[in-house]
Order: sequence, then C-alpha cells, then structure tokens
Amino acid sequence: MEYIFASPLIFLDPPNLKLKKPSWLQQPSAMVMYSFVLLSYFLVTGGIIYDVIIEPPSVGSTTDEHGHSRPVAFMPYRVNGQYIMEGLASSFLFTLGGLGFVILDHTHNPTTPKLNRILLIAVGFICVTVSFIACWVFMRMKLPGYLRT
Repeated sequence: MEYIFASPLIFLDPPNLKLKKPSWLQQPSAMVMYSFVLLSYFLVTGGIIYDVIIEPPSVGSTTDEHGHSRPVAFMPYRVNGQYIMEGLASSFLFTLGGLGFVILDHTHNPTTPKLNRILLIAVGFICVTVSFIACWVFMRMKLPGYLRT
C-alpha cells in the first residue's frame, strides 16, 4: 500500500528548504497543557458547541400557581436541550469530579508525607462525591421521574 501512495511522489522533487525554529518558540510546560486540556474539557462538556449553534437563553422562566413568572435554571423534560447556565453548572461538576480523580491519583507519590496524603485523599473523595451527588440531583430536576425506586 505504501508503494501505491508513494509512487506519485517519485516524480516530484521537493525544494531543499533550510527552515529554522524561531527562538521565541518553545515547548509549553506540562501544567500549561494540562490547563488547556482542562479548559477545553470544561467547554465541551458544558455544551459550548450546542450553545453557539442553537443560541438558547441563559435561563428559562415558568409561571407558578399565583401567575408570577419565576426563573428556572434547568430545561425540564428535555434531555437534548439545555439553558446556558445549566450547561455551565453541569460542566463545573464534571470538571470537579475529574479534578477529584486527579487529586486521588497524586496520593500515590511516594514522597508525599502521610498527613498530606490523608488530606489529598479526603479532598479528592469529597470532590468526586459532591460531583456525583450534585449531578444526580441535577438529573432528577431535569427528569423528575428518573431513577425512582
């Protein structure tokens, strides 16, 4: 297969360019790349692409039994629809849970003192637990009959 794709290139003679890397260009640090990946994860799980295409309102409104309009943050009974604040809140919780797992992963470093290890385990466990419970509550608000036992 390689010969088939390389055969047209036999007749082409690429120019001999002497390109140098600019001196100001350097490899980003691991924390910069991690921050970029975490920010993109936050935006993608928050539905930024959906928000740009559909342009939903930031919050919705509903009328209560007295005829007063009150704001709602969750679009009820619509799994495939969201308000902007709903997407950002759920994205924050997804990111918080992911950070909890990253914190739990750092507890395996052998140079970490015992007190710091216990604190990291506690903080990581709290982040994962809060994220799970809050996402579960959000899903119950979005679909009231969901996960009823």
